[in-house]
Amino acid sequence: MIEVEGLCKRRGGRFVVRELGFRVGAGRVTAFLGPNGAGKSTTLRVLLGLDRADSGRALVRGVPYARLRWPLRVVGAVLEDGAHPARSGRGHLGWVARSNGIALSRVSEVLGVAGLSDFGGVRVGAYSLGMRRRLAVACALLGEPEVLVLDEPLNGLDPEGIRWLRRVVREFADSGGAVLLSSHLVAEAEAVADDVVVVDRGRLVASGTVAEVVGARGSLEEAFFALTGGAA
Repeated sequence: MIEVEGLCKRRGGRFVVRELGFRVGAGRVTAFLGPNGAGKSTTLRVLLGLDRADSGRALVRGVPYARLRWPLRVVGAVLEDGAHPARSGRGHLGWVARSNGIALSRVSEVLGVAGLSDFGGVRVGAYSLGMRRRLAVACALLGEPEVLVLDEPLNGLDPEGIRWLRRVVREFADSGGAVLLSSHLVAEAEAVADDVVVVDRGRLVASGTVAEVVGARGSLEEAFFALTGGAA
């Protein structure tokens, strides 16, 4: 469902992404791992049409994101908290639904999925960081997409929230969806991922199933540090 091929992006005269390629299939959770500055967020921004590649391509269902007629019905994304602090959680989701031709009945449904039903009328500015992350995931699910693209979705979540997100991601993939999950929490990514893509300094250094990437190293965390030279 996601194809990245030969992707290159320069900033300030240097490559931040270089000849990157990988695929994310239906029914799979793919962990997208790399040290800080490895090019993960840039890759996701190009995939979602928020940045332009110098060469190569990033496709969703065979086309660039910008060519999707109703993108939120195909791709749900968590990149950063985009809700206005003066809006209520319900108001934010309602605004997104109306502007994307999504039934307003979905607002209550995704608030329930996110565990925010009792807080829908509360201003987002009064939400904790974990609640804002839950709201962002709810917004990603609003259009009943086929693909989820999640950039550091675990940030700000407490242990119960992390467990909740694992369940949401796993159920989404098990129902046939494709998930690309970027995280610096390697052990948590291993707990939910089927496949792994590891990048370092903008280049692909490993890809495959979790078992293939781990090999004889014992854990994905050990494999990650071996592949990236111990970078944090």
